[in-house]
Amino acid sequence: KCRRSGGGTMCPSYMVTFEEKDSTRGRARLLFEMLEGDAIGKNGWQDEAVKDALDLCLACKGCKGDCPVNVDMATYKAEFLSHYYEEKTRPRHAYAFGFINKWANLASIAPLAANFFTSTPLLRNIAKFAAGVAPKRTVPQFAPQTFRDWFQERSSKLKVQSSKLEENPKSKTQNPKPEVILWADTFNNHFHPTTAQAAVEILEAAGFRVKVPRRKLCCGRPLYDYGFLDEAKIYLRDVLNSLRVEIEAGTPMVVLEPSCAAVFRDELTNLFPNDRDAKRLNQQTFLLSEFLIKHAKDFELPKLHRKALVHGHCHHKSLMKMTDEEEVLKRMEIECEMPDSGCCGMAGAFGFEKGEHYDVSIKCGERILLPETRKVAKDTLVITDGFSCREQISQTTDRNGLHLAQIIKMALDEGENGTPGDYPEKGFLHAKTPSLEIVKTTAIAATGALAVGGAAWWIAKKLNRRLKGANG
Repeated sequence: KCRRSGGGTMCPSYMVTFEEKDSTRGRARLLFEMLEGDAIGKNGWQDEAVKDALDLCLACKGCKGDCPVNVDMATYKAEFLSHYYEEKTRPRHAYAFGFINKWANLASIAPLAANFFTSTPLLRNIAKFAAGVAPKRTVPQFAPQTFRDWFQERSSKLKVQSSKLEENPKSKTQNPKPEVILWADTFNNHFHPTTAQAAVEILEAAGFRVKVPRRKLCCGRPLYDYGFLDEAKIYLRDVLNSLRVEIEAGTPMVVLEPSCAAVFRDELTNLFPNDRDAKRLNQQTFLLSEFLIKHAKDFELPKLHRKALVHGHCHHKSLMKMTDEEEVLKRMEIECEMPDSGCCGMAGAFGFEKGEHYDVSIKCGERILLPETRKVAKDTLVITDGFSCREQISQTTDRNGLHLAQIIKMALDEGENGTPGDYPEKGFLHAKTPSLEIVKTTAIAATGALAVGGAAWWIAKKLNRRLKGANG
């Protein structure tokens, strides 16, 4: 299974390079020799041969699901890099991608201004170079309003509307709705907030009261890819402390991004094996499809008589499996095609990185997923829950993938026929721009223009004085 050229997920890099060192078996052998102190790997955690073999590991966890002995190369890679960089400096892209939550929080102050710098010719080239992004990649655009801000505004409006009812004792419900936490991950919070907005409406329609953590929390998913294990533990400890009341109460948590769900279902208990709250949260974390099947049994899923191409995120397929996702789509009566597409190739930040990573990323996607996406009819839905999977599709085809939450919302809002015509995803991709954001962006642009104009005037004035001095 380590050296197969197709079928399953393991191992995407071997499927395009066909080199032994890029197979699960090859990498495992090198790690074994390193720990044994053999000729290959004799330099221990700083051995370049081992580092080179792990470099093209996409951390897809396909081996954990496909390997007969469940080898978890993604975890081994994270552990190796944490030791490797104890004596070496990490490349700048490790900080750009690893701490994307921090950069995204900073960009949320003026997202349209941030998009201007990452999408305008010349400026975007500088931004890509600084972050180590492949020149052919497009930097994802920040949403004009984060999901958290939208949810807070919405909650405030609903509170005002219901305040008069709450004052009337007779109006108070005797059976309050059960609570569910909706995890506001970095990607659906800052880039695809319409996905999380759709999830709120679905969970409420299913009879639940949705809570979003008050604090800005992050599971630290990107940190593992660069060996930032100490920082990842800090992030997760913050999550456990912030959600302790909900964890102890047994409140379930829905996570929309499969890679983030994988942190709570896998890395969390690996890093905190003896922590009671970590074990509880591990058991209380669900993907949307899992939650609807296991905890919303009375919720009648809407019908949607459409065809769909479905691609499962690697972590979804490896750890949580696609069983519940398939069951939801079946109950909705969607006619699904699920090609054995393996890994999309983007794999978090892997496919954004310049050089060989970008090349391998494209080759992985072009094996099955991207050709199949281009082949389906334009009115066929493309369903994939992973942020990186959707980015790979949108940046290499003329289609955009939709999350399961958006598919269910389409059925709820538009009936069993869904959005008519070609490219049905278009109406579900972009959030409205708040007027305040337009004002902020205009102010920043004006300030920038004044600064540039002032600098130009000052330089011109200096040059003019020098010319006058030279002529005099």
